[in-house]
Amino acid sequence: MYHILLPPWEKISRRTFLLSALRKGSVGSDLLSFSCSEAIQMELFHKAKAVRLRSHHDKYLLAEENEESVCQDRNGSSRNAKWTVEFLEGGQILRLKSCYGRYLTASNFPFLLGMTGRKVLQTMPLKLDSSIEWEPVREGFQVKLKTRYGYYLRANGGLPPWRNSITHDIPHRSSTQDWILWEVDIVEIQVDSPKPVLHRRVKQDNVASEGSSSYSAGTISGVPKLESCDSLPCSPPKNDGRTIYFTIADDNGEVDESCNPAFFSFKGTSVADLTDKLKEETRLDDIIVCSRNPVNSKIYPLRLHLPPNNFDMHVIVVKSSSKLAKTFRST
Repeated sequence: MYHILLPPWEKISRRTFLLSALRKGSVGSDLLSFSCSEAIQMELFHKAKAVRLRSHHDKYLLAEENEESVCQDRNGSSRNAKWTVEFLEGGQILRLKSCYGRYLTASNFPFLLGMTGRKVLQTMPLKLDSSIEWEPVREGFQVKLKTRYGYYLRANGGLPPWRNSITHDIPHRSSTQDWILWEVDIVEIQVDSPKPVLHRRVKQDNVASEGSSSYSAGTISGVPKLESCDSLPCSPPKNDGRTIYFTIADDNGEVDESCNPAFFSFKGTSVADLTDKLKEETRLDDIIVCSRNPVNSKIYPLRLHLPPNNFDMHVIVVKSSSKLAKTFRST
């Protein structure tokens, strides 16, 4: 994916034009809409060592104390809500291990006789097979966890015995489509051990002895020949944060796809901090930071922390007084 970056003078004139319009109150969809058509490219489980999974019912996936069952509960601070992530096949498939050392398992046992849903358990099979393997299918900032046989991890609602139960199934009714969506809270991140930093080696054509064939550049009087750093481990580039591309929606949530987005560099993962930064950039006091679902193109507010590893993000700024913002409060 490529981004066309404006020269500094064009970015300055665009921002000056934007701020001038904001002061005058002439804010419309033709002015404050910047392109945000690209899907956010990131993996929700990338670098994750341990996660919590929150269902559509605002409850967390928990491993029960009997070390066999799983359920939903609002107590996300419990250690039972923490699942260790194990990656397979280059990160496309994963396993989830409970605090009891047992894997989240899609069993063949029916949850209720005559129903399609099957039980999800925590087990430790003698042989690690496909029943404990899950494929993350990203949908916006949420994820669906699919088994090798095409079923999805589902958080059930309704009356007992369905309430707070977990099954794997394919939702057939539109009212239960969201039951297979999960929000991922990363609890621990895998930290790569730092690589050793080596200085560039220097070759000198005329040296006093064979034992002194390598010198630092500052100790040789003459023109040294430097080896390419590509063949040697070098210190990683300094991390200056992620790039945030933002648009401002009109009262109905419409954006102009033909305009380039404004952007800035941002450090951190807090939605609150990002909101404050966007207030400075846009000179708007009462805003909601949102994103667009790449599947159904709907705009929804950001509530969790930003994804780790400083992936670039595309966000949409929605004024709290807009018609679109009122729909957030009604859902």
